[in-house]
Amino acid sequence: MSEENKKEEERIREAFIKKDWSEIKSANSWVIFKVMAEFVDGFDKLAKIGPCVSIFGSARTAPDHKYYKMAEEVAGLLVKHGYGVITGGGPGIMEAGNKGASEANGKSVGLNIVLPFEQDGNPYIDRDKMLNFDYFFVRKVMFVKYSQGFIVMPGGLGTLDELFEAYTLIQTKKIGRFPIVLVGVDYWQGLMDWIKSTLLEKEKNVSPEDLDLIHLVDTPQEAVKIIEDFYGKYLLSPNF
Repeated sequence: MSEENKKEEERIREAFIKKDWSEIKSANSWVIFKVMAEFVDGFDKLAKIGPCVSIFGSARTAPDHKYYKMAEEVAGLLVKHGYGVITGGGPGIMEAGNKGASEANGKSVGLNIVLPFEQDGNPYIDRDKMLNFDYFFVRKVMFVKYSQGFIVMPGGLGTLDELFEAYTLIQTKKIGRFPIVLVGVDYWQGLMDWIKSTLLEKEKNVSPEDLDLIHLVDTPQEAVKIIEDFYGKYLLSPNF
């Protein structure tokens, strides 16, 4: 059995071990304090930054890929319209977002997650706007609490998780109806077709208006225009 398989088996077996109250209390107390510390640090730093848009996408996208270049352009356009950019802080699309923001002299925020195989913070994050998290759920709170919009580039499971987290919170009115923009029609059209045909029409698990919460576009200009048009309705614009 490989070392990784042994570790996985240990994690599974641990879930079945009964612990006494003193063990539970001791372990959970430390976890609570660590979680609180991450929230406090995140709230303190991000509250000072100002209006930002989150860019989600794959950590595996290479710098010569068209989606990397598009994310870079999206970030640059957002900065020119007065927004800061928040990413997950890692490589791929996240790096492209931070790079585009940094090279346009805008605010470049990285919410990095500590993982065994990825990822280190990319070099385009403002040093005073780099946050490291051990807990995905704390990091996700920071994304949705401090973003005025969500631009979702092609990605994998993590990107889908971030997309549906924002989608659910808006649908249930836990946060404002901030725009969610999917960039890449070829990549995302199948997902949107499935939501419409299966979730809405066949199973009635969503409402027709839920589909209006997501915009599907093919260019950086279209993506940023949706953000601008949304806030233009309220005569709002970034103030830095």
